[in-house]
Amino acid sequence: MNKIKILIIDDEEDFCKLVKMNLELNINFSVETAIEGKKGLELAKKFKPDVIILDIMMPKMSGFEVLEKLKKDTSTITIPVIMLTAKEDIDFQAKAAQLYDELYLIKPIDVVTLKAKIGEVLKRRGIEFK
Repeated sequence: MNKIKILIIDDEEDFCKLVKMNLELNINFSVETAIEGKKGLELAKKFKPDVIILDIMMPKMSGFEVLEKLKKDTSTITIPVIMLTAKEDIDFQAKAAQLYDELYLIKPIDVVTLKAKIGEVLKRRGIEFK
């Protein structure tokens, strides 16, 4: 069985490390991280993740800008994106939906719930994992 590849794009480096470590406790996950949007876009093309977890509020390039670029690029358009942000705002949720995010989650989130949500997204894409 191939590992599920997950890319986390979030400007909080400690958050990225913590989530990566916890997700990789599941031996079926391979996780890469980027702490800014431009690097995240580069990694998305190179790593070809099954799922991207994306923060909204980041310096230089917001998560919305990253999501828009992902959905306009033929090499990344089909990758499901889970928005994971501290911004519990209906307008932000609507904007993310307009840019074709797969799911909008609010921080803080426990790892068990995050894994379950990743599983739901993957299942909708026909990818099963344990």
